[in-house]
Amino acid sequence: MKVGFISLGCSKNLVVTEEVMGLFKKHHFEIVSDAIDADILIINTCGFILAAKEEGIDTILEMAEYKKKNCKYLIVMGCLVERYLEELKKELPEVDLFLPIKDYKSLWSQIGSLLGKNEEDSLDFHSRVLTTGPMTAYLKIAEGCSNFCTYCAIPSIQGPYVSRDFESIIEEAQLLAEEGIEELIVIAQDTTKYGVDLYGTPRLADLLKRLSQIKKFKWIRFLYAYPEGITKELIQVVKENENLVPYFDIPIQHISNDILKRMNRKSDKESICSLIKEIREEIPHAILRTTFIVGFPGETQKDFLELLSFVKEFHFDKLGAFSYSREDHTPAYFFPNQVDEKIKEKRRKQVMELQAKISKENLEKHIGFTYLCLVENISEDGKFFIGRSYMDVPNEDGVIYIPYDSRIVLHSFITVKITNALEYDLVGEFIDEENEVLN
Repeated sequence: MKVGFISLGCSKNLVVTEEVMGLFKKHHFEIVSDAIDADILIINTCGFILAAKEEGIDTILEMAEYKKKNCKYLIVMGCLVERYLEELKKELPEVDLFLPIKDYKSLWSQIGSLLGKNEEDSLDFHSRVLTTGPMTAYLKIAEGCSNFCTYCAIPSIQGPYVSRDFESIIEEAQLLAEEGIEELIVIAQDTTKYGVDLYGTPRLADLLKRLSQIKKFKWIRFLYAYPEGITKELIQVVKENENLVPYFDIPIQHISNDILKRMNRKSDKESICSLIKEIREEIPHAILRTTFIVGFPGETQKDFLELLSFVKEFHFDKLGAFSYSREDHTPAYFFPNQVDEKIKEKRRKQVMELQAKISKENLEKHIGFTYLCLVENISEDGKFFIGRSYMDVPNEDGVIYIPYDSRIVLHSFITVKITNALEYDLVGEFIDEENEVLN
């Protein structure tokens, strides 16, 4: 039978999808990329915020149309199912099997029962099917979250933070390196909490140091590092190991101490400002990325202006702003002084308009410098190769456009000299590495 997959939401969800794909491949199913060809369609959903829920429902309804044509079975799994299982069962009879996260241990037996097969198996990274291209892969080091931010439903959906065993992570990383992966992206809901539950102390710095010894990796990144978890030791490990990318993805969410407290964030304005200054002093070429939530309940104009001022002062390389989403079963849902949707959107636009100018200014500073670039694609018109430097995470940040050159090989690392800067992207030219020294 032929099986097709759709993975919605975050990269952590994608890793689960890849492991499920691996199970099907291991049991001799054919994986197809077009829904019209599939006998079985599997949707891995996200249920984090309203927009993700709406995308999940729309995708399920769209894929249900294929059951009228060729598809025999429609299976839906993931966070949306974990959060709204009973409601989905009532509203979506087209779905043959719902798989909430808590049932993942019996996932294969449930799928087997649906298909009339009696086979036991479980999710395992050894048979994972990578979907992120031949050079890049995500490495998930933990499940769940125990931070309990008042706006977030993830702890109630995915449960408490559970770290993976240190050695199993290294084993998977070595396997990925043997498969040709050269960019490893370490992920968790909060990577800086890695190890606390297993070892009684944070061990992200130890883990990254050990991963950096796998020399086949040219780039190793870690994403979603809460500010209070970024220690002096972690900064030094990044500074001292050449293949650890100096890219700090720090979800700050706000800078007003009053709002941070109401969000149940563990950092305050003073510690956040101090951290940013320390990173930039220790690693001047470090890239800093963050996200903010505007329109949180009780956010005043004064709070918002404080946030705008902070964005102006610290000139983040990458920044995303999101309107607060009022989520069921979160403490903030019941907070007084909910902000009007129009005000939220106005504030979000103000932040992003400011950041567009800051991003352009930041990128212009790279003109004339040369960078290692991973070439990943070609533009539709064939005029440009499209790649990334260490400054950009796939599908999140900008890219580098490189005029077509017959010497460039797709899915390879090349040296590029930056010639122009756009708002969020760069333009560069291919440089023969024999004649140029990489900065």
